Amino acid sequence: MIRFACLCALALSAGPTAASSPIAEVICDGRAAMEQRLSTRMRSTRQATGLRGPEQVMEVWTDPTGDWTLVVTYATGTSCIVSMGEAWQDMRPPRDPA
Repeated sequence: MIRFACLCALALSAGPTAASSPIAEVICDGRAAMEQRLSTRMRSTRQATGLRGPEQVMEVWTDPTGDWTLVVTYATGTSCIVSMGEAWQDMRPPRDPA
């Protein structure tokens, strides 16, 4: 809930445009601006990435408290926050340092 409030405040103060979407909470901005917001203001790092067809890249960003943000970046260079939550858990086994 705190993360959502912070993102709403960022949306109002930074001026990103809302996407044409039935999801009112979607926040969109240019790729570089979105990455900067997530990494500096939200202290998030990219944990996972994958393709959703030839035109979209999906990314999961997490912060040290376990909050997560799902971002889709389109071929046009626009990135949108499409979902967020809390209690992220990495299910991958630890890497062998050898």
